Amino acid sequence: MSSTPANNDDDTPKDPLSEMLAKLLGGEGMEGFDPAELAKAAGLPEDPKVLAQMFSQVQAMMNSSSDTPVNWELAHDAARKSAAGDDPSVTPAQSREVDEALRLAEMWLDPFTDLAATAIIGKAWSRAEWVEETLGTWQRLTEPVANSIAFAISTAMNEQLPEEMKSMMGGAASMMQNMGGALFGLQLGQAVGALAKEVVGSTDIGIPLADLQMALLPANVKAFGEGLEVPEQEIRLFLALREAAHARLFVQVPWLRGHLLGAIESYARGIHIDMSRIEDLAHNLDPSNPEAMQAALSEGVFMPARTPEQEAALAKLETALALVEGWVDEVTFEAAANLPSAGAIRETIRRRRATGGPAEHAFGSLVGLELRPRRLREAAALWASLKEQRGIAGRDAIWAHPDLLPTSADLDDAAGFSARRSAADASDSEVDAALTKLLEGGFDDAVPDGDDTGAADTGGSAGEASGTDASGTEGSGTEASDDGDAGGAPATDK
Repeated sequence: MSSTPANNDDDTPKDPLSEMLAKLLGGEGMEGFDPAELAKAAGLPEDPKVLAQMFSQVQAMMNSSSDTPVNWELAHDAARKSAAGDDPSVTPAQSREVDEALRLAEMWLDPFTDLAATAIIGKAWSRAEWVEETLGTWQRLTEPVANSIAFAISTAMNEQLPEEMKSMMGGAASMMQNMGGALFGLQLGQAVGALAKEVVGSTDIGIPLADLQMALLPANVKAFGEGLEVPEQEIRLFLALREAAHARLFVQVPWLRGHLLGAIESYARGIHIDMSRIEDLAHNLDPSNPEAMQAALSEGVFMPARTPEQEAALAKLETALALVEGWVDEVTFEAAANLPSAGAIRETIRRRRATGGPAEHAFGSLVGLELRPRRLREAAALWASLKEQRGIAGRDAIWAHPDLLPTSADLDDAAGFSARRSAADASDSEVDAALTKLLEGGFDDAVPDGDDTGAADTGGSAGEASGTDASGTEGSGTEASDDGDAGGAPATDK
């Protein structure tokens, strides 16, 4: 005997919550609920076919177990589908053009940096290939906050259920456990897929998303040049110089990639999800009002206000990103001196990196972090100043160790950096000399007769004031006389 609810009969009964979720995720819709409107509010594709396919995937993922709180397989599939729209395959001619541009860029960079060229072979990627090569790094960067968000969503949804529905959870329990991770994976995949349509290379956002790789995306390079009235070959070569400069920096300074990624991970681990805001959203969710939901999501509903510790961590991260981008900006512009439109292209990139594109903003709202070098211009000025003061080798030697990197205060006063560093180096040298003397036993030597410095003089002064034992050590054999005449005698009796 058939029953009214879809896919439900006496032989395979379903609890009401399981049936509701199955209908929702299966795209069947419910009274007063339009999945297309919800998708529009969440920033998902509005195409019915694409939407049905995506919700079909979500439904399959909800019915399967996951080893991690976030469903990274769903994130991968969503990113690939988002990037696949209008993503032409790379032609042999484009591969040849990118290879030639990157090889020429390596030669042009040689006179302007002390960092050696890499042996990396440049590649031309489609947008889908960029997703495949970089998604592992995106997972590493977002996993701490992603796990927190997935847990918070599932907890909030469970707490907002009426008591009578909680008692009917039944077979829907596993679906609820995976709901938060699936939703975040879907959103993250959409954000990464959107970024694939904006970036022009493997290091376009200032960090090496693909380790030891050097690549350009021909379709995005062409889109970047639209409206600039600059020959595409010139734009490609300038972008190749930036990509090659990034590659040199991260290959020849092996600690830098881990330093940047570690700073991002540390910041992400410090993010605490605002459970009260998630609960409010779950409680007041009105699918018939997509504008309100869209506003909540665009405001970063999951992210509470940053703590002072978070602000300090973010400042350090932004300084590191600015130093990387500033160095690349300065070296690239010097190497591109023969390109007629180098100045115009440089300014376009600076503005693009400072403001970020729509995909960067979407990603920032999702994970609470925007990877933009807000102080790129100050950092470029600092590196230019260091070159004038120290030369190319002296400037690039700053990358030898993370402790040598300029700070945010140095970006405020580029001209005074060398003077401050010289003073710090002098102070460190004094400490090192004192430490070496201590380790070699130099401070145990007897103070020469008549020496006005050291422990004997101090003891004598103390003796003048109090008439007590000057050394303060029992059995040392050294005492200060009542009249303070201790300075003219040997420090010890032997």
